[in-house]
Order: sequence, then C-alpha cells, then structure tokens
Amino acid sequence: MLRGDGRLNHDLLPGEKGPQDACGVFGVWAPGEEVAKLTYFGLYALQHRGQESAGIAVSDGFRTLVYKEMGLVSQVFNEASLESLHGHIAIGHARYSTTGASIWENAQPTFRATATGHLALGHNGNLTNTHELARRVRERAEASGELPLGNATSTSDTDLLTSLLASHPDVSLEAAAMAELPLLRGAFSLVFMDDTTLYAARDPQGIRPLVVGRLERGWVVASETAALDIVGASFVREVEPGELVAIDEHGLRTQHFAVADPKGCLFEFVYLARPDTSISGHSIHAVRVEVGRQLAREHPVEADLVIPVPESGTPAAVGYAQESGIPFAHGLVKNAYVGRTFIQPSQTIRQLGIRLKLNPLREIVAGKKLVIVDDSIVRGNTQRAIVRMLREAGAREVHVRISSPPVKWPCFYGIDFATRAELIANGLLVDEIRSSIGADSLGYVSLDGLVDSTGVAMDRLCRACFDGVYPVELPEPELLGKHLLEGLEGLEARLRESGDDAVLDGPARLLGGGGAPDALTRP
Repeated sequence: MLRGDGRLNHDLLPGEKGPQDACGVFGVWAPGEEVAKLTYFGLYALQHRGQESAGIAVSDGFRTLVYKEMGLVSQVFNEASLESLHGHIAIGHARYSTTGASIWENAQPTFRATATGHLALGHNGNLTNTHELARRVRERAEASGELPLGNATSTSDTDLLTSLLASHPDVSLEAAAMAELPLLRGAFSLVFMDDTTLYAARDPQGIRPLVVGRLERGWVVASETAALDIVGASFVREVEPGELVAIDEHGLRTQHFAVADPKGCLFEFVYLARPDTSISGHSIHAVRVEVGRQLAREHPVEADLVIPVPESGTPAAVGYAQESGIPFAHGLVKNAYVGRTFIQPSQTIRQLGIRLKLNPLREIVAGKKLVIVDDSIVRGNTQRAIVRMLREAGAREVHVRISSPPVKWPCFYGIDFATRAELIANGLLVDEIRSSIGADSLGYVSLDGLVDSTGVAMDRLCRACFDGVYPVELPEPELLGKHLLEGLEGLEARLRESGDDAVLDGPARLLGGGGAPDALTRP
C-alpha cells in the first residue's frame, strides 16, 4: 500500500499501526451562504476521521468545481481558494484510505460529467463487492464502445461507484442512484451532488454514521453531529439505513432503496467518533464514561491513581475513577503537535519511541500504584512502551484497563486495523498479553458490558472486530485485500477528456465542469 510520508494518525510509536479512522463527509445546501467556508469548517470538525487528503466540491447551479489535495484540511485550503469556490451547494471529504492507495488520484470528492450535468461524490466506508462493480463498469464501457468511466490511476471503490452513477445516459442522478445503491454491498455513507441538488445516502445496515442538520437558510449533512455544531446547524435526525435523501429548492425529500437492517459500528462508540458527538441519541462522551464505570466493576484493583492515556482514554478513566473511588490524575502529558511530520526520526530519537508523543509527570506517578486506562490494544507495542516508561518514572505498580474487548478480527467496513496476524489478542490469552506488555494486571471490558453502556441493543450493532460476526456477507477471502481494484483489466485507460468537463489545473489538481477559473490554481 502506498503511504504519504508522515501520515497523521493515532500511532504512539514510530512503526506502531493503530486503528485508522474512517473518512469524514460533509454536505450543505444553503443559498446565500458561503458554502465553501461552511464545508471547510465542517471538515475541520471531522479531521479526526481522515488526515491523508481533503477536498471540496461546489456548484452554483450551472457548473461544479472540485478542489482537492493531499494533506490536512488546513493545509489544503486557504482564504483565497475558499473565496474562489462560489455556489450554493457544496460537499467535502477528509480521507483515510482503506480501499485504494494514499495518492492524489484517490482523493475525494470524485468528479464526473454526466448526461444531465456534473457529479461530485464523497464516501465514508468500504464496499465489499468491488470486483462485481468493476466488472459492471467494464461491461458498460465495452457495450458503449467507450473507454472505462474511471480515473486511470484511481484504485478506490468510490471511483467505481461514481463511474456507475454517471453511466446512465437517459435518467436523472437521483434515478441513477436508486438503480445503483441497492447493488452495493458493505458500508457506505455518501454525500453527492449534481449542479442543483445535494444527496445523502446510507447503507441498509447504517454501519457508518450520517446525520441531517438545519440551517436558517438551508440544510447540512455530516458524518457526526459535532460537525453540525461547528457550523451552527441544529440536529434534525440521522439518515436512516437504506435511505436516499435529496435536498434542493423544493426542500428535503426522501425515499428508501433498501429495507433497513441496522448494524451501527460499535467501534464508533469506543474510539472513532468525537466525544462531543451523539450517535443513536446517545452522547459518545457519556457512553465512554459509563464504559469506564463498567470496567471498574468488572476489573477492580487496589491503586493510588487512575491515569488516562490521552486523549482517547480520558472519558473511560474518569468513569473508572468515579466508580472505584480511586483519585483521577493526569500522569501522562501529550505533545499535541506531534503527528504529521516529514522529518524521519534518527535512530537515537526512534529509540525514545513513545516520548515523542507522551511523557510522564514523575512527581505524579513516582511511588504510586497506577491504573492506566486506554481505549484498545492492537499490537501491544504502545502499551508495552507506556508501562516501561511509567516504571522508569518510579511507578510501583502499573495496572492496565482497556475500555473495549480484545480486537481479534479485521474490519472490512471502513476501519483499517492491523492484519489479523498482527493483532496481539488473536494469538494470546489475556494473561499472556499482560505478560507481553509488562503490566501487573490487565483487564478488558466485556462485550456485553460495552454494549450495555452504549444503550443500543446488541442486535443493532456491528461487533465484527470483537466477535467475528460480520453483518454484511463478505466475498471470497482472496478478494478482500486493501487493493481490490488494482490491476483489474479495463481500468487502465483514462476517461476521454472533452471540452471543459474535466480539467487538471496545476499542483492543486482543480477539477471543473463547465469551465474552470484560473484563480483556483496554487503555486
């Protein structure tokens, strides 16, 4: 898999690969508002869901422009680029790659010219039937005598979906969506648009979150409610599983393309979603605090302090302290500015490992029996380094508590865990993991305890990474690689460029429909 240098993620050690977030999507329909800037701030609120690339598409009713680049939202956009994106409809995307390499060609939103106008699309999730979709793209291209409708260097499931939606010559985008969406398998929360209408759609299981909000003069759709808050939109409701929402000058209308079978991602509650987000009517922060209380009930220990691994372990640590009566303290300091860097550490710095991101407060931890609360263990390297570091700082005992069950199975719906062979819980018992990371004791919250804490019924949640029960049927194992699309015949040729329907303009890679202004190039 191709990786951008220094990709920002939640790794705590150089080379330690933690669970990587799904993508973030945002859309707005609001005549009279600065929709590009609203989308920018919406993506800023969703930056935790994807840090490899960012993009915004805007339409003024006649043409659609897409501006995207590798990097963080704040690195991709500036005041000049946002001022140049005029219109009343916009969608945005912050990407972490699961299917398809981390290269510009796979950045989103994707763009196509269609028989009725232009199409831009952003996708959060991961499709599992991409071989079937690629075959259909190839067959349609062969039947029409045209080149395949994809980007020659794109390897994403999103690019295939965009091609299929754009391949209907005689119907509207809405009708094309109602024809194509029922044929998708896997996880997809979509925002897409033509020149006049904003659309949102969610897979029948609703694995990834997607919500609708109301502005004074328009509508917003977003991956999380926190993104509604930052742009001043009021929460209306979640997009229902199997639902297609359309928003235009006539208001909001909706139809269902599949029967709902809710299976929301349980790991959203554990780690992925922001703590100030709500899912299924439940505050993520409150859920995580309750998980910490449950963890204290299931795995009590005599200790002097409860310390979180910042930031994701903090709410559960608060709950553990509340339930156990053990004082809460911040014993690890996080360097908030360590993340995306293009400077590789020297061997000397690499050996310091976790101190690049975390450092102990010796005066807090020295001589103390500590409970360290974190959200998950993947390979175990980070926890091993934390335990060692705390002992070097003078801790008498280190007891590790984890606010999720052991992660034993890979995710095929938009979270990039390590491979199953790399997951420490796949091959070791809990006490063997404890010994491996050097802790005095180790306790994971139970699956039942975690689910009870969410307030959502077990049968309405996807728990596959914990119990191996996948809610959407998977294809054959050999078709489940990260690069399902790479090397497929028929996707080598570029889409024929005609007129102004597709423009590559400078290093900022502006894509435009109906003509692209020079003002959007970047030096």
